[in-house]
Amino acid sequence: MSQDTPLPLLDLGHLSAMTGGDADLSLEVIGIFREQADLWSRLLDPMSEPSQWADAAHTLKGASLGIGALKLAAACERAEKAGRSDTPPGRTHAAVLLGEIKDALGETLEAAARAAHDLAASGKRSAS
Repeated sequence: MSQDTPLPLLDLGHLSAMTGGDADLSLEVIGIFREQADLWSRLLDPMSEPSQWADAAHTLKGASLGIGALKLAAACERAEKAGRSDTPPGRTHAAVLLGEIKDALGETLEAAARAAHDLAASGKRSAS
């Protein structure tokens, strides 16, 4: 994708491919993502050492890629690279980078909740 093409919040095709189209497994993966997001987002503090928030961004990036949350993964990658650079950003720039992650995370969690709802509803319809 070019930089001009907006990245998807949640690529459901990717999620389906990762889970073999299994709705129950997709729901489980979304649940794991939510847990990871809750745990690691607490460490996205620009007042912390850059290595700490870079580690959190790295872990969130991996969790994001697992469900196809490409916009969030890209924001995490930018912050991770900045936090691990030889000259980490100052607190203000770190706050901007981490704010981008938190914004994308909020949007992604909303998209994941919608996807989980739709998956659960489709599972109920197919079971009847």
